[in-house]
Amino acid sequence: MIQYDRSRRRFAIALAAMAGFVDAVGFLSADGYFVSFMSGNSTRLGVSLGTDPIRAAMPAMLIAGFLAGVTAGALISRAAGSLRKPAVLALVALSLFVAASGRALGLPAVMLGAMVLAMGALNNTFQRRGEVSVGLTYMTGALVKLGQGLANAIGGQPNTGWQSWAMLWGGLLSGAVLGAFLQDRLPLGCLWIAAGYCAAMIAVAFRLPAES
Repeated sequence: MIQYDRSRRRFAIALAAMAGFVDAVGFLSADGYFVSFMSGNSTRLGVSLGTDPIRAAMPAMLIAGFLAGVTAGALISRAAGSLRKPAVLALVALSLFVAASGRALGLPAVMLGAMVLAMGALNNTFQRRGEVSVGLTYMTGALVKLGQGLANAIGGQPNTGWQSWAMLWGGLLSGAVLGAFLQDRLPLGCLWIAAGYCAAMIAVAFRLPAES
C-alpha cells in the first residue's frame, strides 16, 4: 500500500469499500457465510466437517468459487499487460452484473457464485512482480501492518505509513456499513449499485498515471 502514489492509494481504498459493500450483502444473503473473507469460510468449513459434514457443502463451494475467481483474474491480468487493472475490473463488474441478475431472477446460487467469483478476481488488481501487493477483500494483513506502524510511532521510529493501512481498513468498513444498510432497505437494487460502481472504477483505472 505505502509503495504506491496517492492516486493509487485512493483507488485501493475505493475498491476496498466496494469489497466491503459486496461482502456485507453476501453475508446477509448467505446465512452468515462470506463472499470475500475465506479465512472465515475455512473456519466454518472445518467446524462443519468436525460436527455436521452435510453443512460443509456451502463453505466448500464458496471457497472453490473464490479460488476460481482468483485464478481467472490472474490469467486475465497476465494477458492484459499494462491494462491489467481495467481488465480485471471488467471481469469483476461483469460478475457483479451476473450476480444482480441472479438475484432479480430468484436464482440465489447464481447470485452467490458470481459474487464470490468477483471478489476473488478483485484481488488481482494490485500486483508487484506477479504477486498480490494489496489485498482488497481481506484486512487481517492491513491491521497487522497498522499495528506495527502504531508501535513504531509510539516508539519514536520513522513513519511507516500506518495511516494508509488505517484508511484501507476504514474503506472496507465504510463499504460494509453501506452494503448492510442497502441490503436491508433496497435488497433488489444493492447489487446493481455495486456493479455500476465497479464499472465506474474501470474508467478511473484507465486514468491512473502509468506505472514506472
